[in-house]
Amino acid sequence: MTYLTSHAARVFALAQDHALIVAAALLVALAAAFPLALVIVRRPRTAPLLLGLLGAIYTIPSLALLALLVRAFGLGIAPIFVALVAYAQFMLVRNIAAGISGIDPAQIDAAHGLGMAARQQFVRVELPLALPVIVGGIRVAAVAMIAIATLGGYVGGEGLGTLIFTGLTLHHDDMIVAGSLAASLLAIVADGALRLVEHAVRR
Repeated sequence: MTYLTSHAARVFALAQDHALIVAAALLVALAAAFPLALVIVRRPRTAPLLLGLLGAIYTIPSLALLALLVRAFGLGIAPIFVALVAYAQFMLVRNIAAGISGIDPAQIDAAHGLGMAARQQFVRVELPLALPVIVGGIRVAAVAMIAIATLGGYVGGEGLGTLIFTGLTLHHDDMIVAGSLAASLLAIVADGALRLVEHAVRR
């Protein structure tokens, strides 16, 4: 704990970097997940193939995937960023598709009856009704991404993983503990904040 108290400013700065990487990767992952989820909803026959493929990617061990990505992108932020986006897809696509598929068909028929175009129907009816399930998926994905992002320290990235892997190299237990505690606290804060959002949209 002495490292955490004596280097609080550095730990806080690394925590900010960690949060920014995860937030940016989550936004990119959502941008990719929505079209994939809509394909699954509109064409249910594609669900086994797409979800099976995304599930297979999710089961690849993190270090193994990072090793492949380092060969493709080199050391730095890029491999861990791509890994975060890839790992998030399974959780996000599944929840987005489940949220939209779970909407009462009568509400969709009502939207048709009001003359809504497909885009209006999605934005004004389907998305708001599916939002609680979608936010639940975002919450699970965000917590998982915070944990996976610590591996960025192993491939020359930024964030709290820098402390953990530097501490392992130097046999500096306090540095390892500082990085681990900060990452855990970040995950707890993100989970709590998104739980509040999930509760609010359910209401």
